Amino acid sequence: MDMNRAFILRKEDKNPQWRVIDAKGQTLGRMATQIADMLRGKDKPYFTPHTDSGDYVVVINAKDIILTGKKWEDENWHTWYTGWIGGYKTMSPKELMKRDPEKLINLAVKGMLPKNKLSRQLIKKLKVYADEQHPHTAQKPVATEVID
Repeated sequence: MDMNRAFILRKEDKNPQWRVIDAKGQTLGRMATQIADMLRGKDKPYFTPHTDSGDYVVVINAKDIILTGKKWEDENWHTWYTGWIGGYKTMSPKELMKRDPEKLINLAVKGMLPKNKLSRQLIKKLKVYADEQHPHTAQKPVATEVID
């Protein structure tokens, strides 16, 4: 390899893998940072910031994640505006977990990705499921440990 040339990953050279992460007993923030790094490809030696060099990530047992402290009640994670006067709605993680546990992990990971067109492409490679069953067994995903 010539040391005077910069390495840029080509589309033809990328080889994304499928990874499975078990969220049972994991802290949401720590797990989300590692998932964001896997989606971007920052854990690989050929990481290039402007290309999609990451893997597909399947998260199972989303209903069993942990939030430390008083974050279940005190924080407002999901906010939206209905379009009507006084229609600004907020939802705590506890309410969001009852309604849609997959969305909690999606929001956490999405917040840790860069805010650009590439992140909208990367978040599509994240698949989150509340239980252990997932339809991606044909891709032969590799079980990945999240380091706490």
